[in-house]
Amino acid sequence: MDTFDDIRPYRDDEVGPALVALAANPRFVAFASRFAAPGLPHRLLALAHPALRALIRRKARRIRSVDDLQDLMSGYLDALLHHTSDGMTVSGLDDLDAARPYLFISNHRDIALDPTLLNYALWLEGHATTQVAIGDNLLGTGFLSDLMRLNKAFLVARDVSGAKAQLRAMHTTSAYMRKTLEGGESVWIAQREGRSKDGVDRTEPALVKMLQLAYRGESRSVTEWLRGVDLVPVSITYEIDPCAPTKARELYFTAKEGRYSKESGEDIASIETGIRGFKGRIHLHFSPGVEGDFADAEELSRHLDCQIVSNLVAYPTHHYARARLAGTDADLGGTSPRGRQAFLDDLQACPPAHASYFLRQYANQLENQLAIRPA
Repeated sequence: MDTFDDIRPYRDDEVGPALVALAANPRFVAFASRFAAPGLPHRLLALAHPALRALIRRKARRIRSVDDLQDLMSGYLDALLHHTSDGMTVSGLDDLDAARPYLFISNHRDIALDPTLLNYALWLEGHATTQVAIGDNLLGTGFLSDLMRLNKAFLVARDVSGAKAQLRAMHTTSAYMRKTLEGGESVWIAQREGRSKDGVDRTEPALVKMLQLAYRGESRSVTEWLRGVDLVPVSITYEIDPCAPTKARELYFTAKEGRYSKESGEDIASIETGIRGFKGRIHLHFSPGVEGDFADAEELSRHLDCQIVSNLVAYPTHHYARARLAGTDADLGGTSPRGRQAFLDDLQACPPAHASYFLRQYANQLENQLAIRPA
């Protein structure tokens, strides 16, 4: 048994059987049917389940590798973006070498879409797709973990008790990432644990320290570690966040009660909302690889923040929210009619007590950019 069998993505020979197993999972079929037949009334979706199971089994027989699966999924993703966005643009990717493995680190706004769109951008330009770090808290949904591991996701332990156990788990993650990079594959990881719900993107120094654990024997400093790793910051901007109303609810209850208890099924609901909801325009910016001398993880984290935050796009929704909170005139000029309606519908869906938290998510991106100056 491989040291990393419990956390690694599925290998090529495991893809077909895993798809067949998913086809037999009623929860997965119900989940997939909502995307395969989005126009059907909810009460009729169950009628589509047998046909969908048969389709998945038929596709599974033709898929021989993870690349085959990702090629197939690219067509679905293209159609999804056509219907749920005003298009995706990419900058900075031309400056990266398609033959080199990179450690990509980005802001984190959407559970599934952030790494999916990054990989789609890479695939479109002929780069190999990355392996993706996801928290094992998603294991609670069962099929979702399988689905993500089919798409090059590896599991990062989150629910670990005790300092020693936590250190072991972090070392395992670091060692797996090192092995993957040295094997010639790129890796993506978010700059923090969990999504940014308030629109403030910050890199956790503890995450940077975790990345270095597997190199401690050879690298005595952050600067030495960077010489052996191609670390690339990525900025992901959504003009509209379909999950903003639910994030506002969480922010409201956290502020009011000091905590927020996540309900069962919230993660999968957020994933579905993020995928199916309208996102307006989307932009991904790949910064140059990080170079230079850094005293410690905190200084490197601040540098990453500068690169990631300064390259986020300020869309009309962000300016509108900032103006509304300041009590000045605001409009959504420059946003498409569909985007304008989606944004205003999301705002209207918030109870009055949640509205300011909704607006702050957008406004805080601008405030964050003013607060951070590129190094």
